[in-house]
Amino acid sequence: MKNIFILNPTAGKNIFQKKAEQSVKDYFGLSDNYEIIYTNSKGHATKIAKKSAKTNDAVNIFACGGEGTVLEVLNGIIGHDNVNLGVIPCGSANDFLKFFGNENKQKFFDIGAQTNGQIVRMDVIKAGDTYCLNGASVGMDAMVARDMIIFKKWPLVTGPIAYKLAIVKNLVKRLGVKIKVSVDGENPVEADCLFAALSNAPYYGGGYMSAPKAVPYDKVLDFTLVDTISKLKVPSFLSLYEKGEHASLPFCHLKQCGSMEFWSDKPIPVNLDGEIIETANMKFSIVKDAVNFILPAGIKLP
Repeated sequence: MKNIFILNPTAGKNIFQKKAEQSVKDYFGLSDNYEIIYTNSKGHATKIAKKSAKTNDAVNIFACGGEGTVLEVLNGIIGHDNVNLGVIPCGSANDFLKFFGNENKQKFFDIGAQTNGQIVRMDVIKAGDTYCLNGASVGMDAMVARDMIIFKKWPLVTGPIAYKLAIVKNLVKRLGVKIKVSVDGENPVEADCLFAALSNAPYYGGGYMSAPKAVPYDKVLDFTLVDTISKLKVPSFLSLYEKGEHASLPFCHLKQCGSMEFWSDKPIPVNLDGEIIETANMKFSIVKDAVNFILPAGIKLP
């Protein structure tokens, strides 16, 4: 089995990449059964992964970066059953991996545990023509994700801190977006909402538990819509939201589904695993058992 490690030198302020590279070289030694490739531009990881996947040879492809790197690799391998997707958390958050427990984070750096791990079929979210592993959202949440990218570039600012700074920035603006939303093909309803999110796993935004019941292999997605609330209520709401204790709040609406579509009068930011695009309409749907995910040896499925 060939092993390809795609390293993003800009993810997570380039703190973990050298550690990951050295771990790979130490594990494989003089073997020629691996390749390390550094990305050099946006979209490069997708091109590398797609080229490797199209050979139809069995291969492990490891995304060594953050959510954005995983997103790019995923979109290069989707539809290719000959590829196993691994993640080495070199980003500032790597929220998808939190599903497996923070105590297991170091196991994702263990190259031996990765290459000898268990293969688990994971669902993904199809968002227009893009595929996401973790989650997607519109509204203030997506605006925060957009601004978080700016703050992450500041010295000494981690992913969670960048997320909080982005929240503060957006609190000075008008809260909420007006959209039409359809879940599972039902008649669209008008919503004035703080945000609407679709989750394949529980965490995003540097550790916010938006969907506490989400499981990335249960063949359903978790939908959350939060009505627009006053700015005074936002801090207490976010405190509960971060811990996944928001389900009982009267302005929070949670349900499981297979698809969601939204419409707005003008293009608005959409968050796809931390990557931001702007559109006035998008449909999201689950793709069941879509990717072979490498679960490092020693980690049990939650």
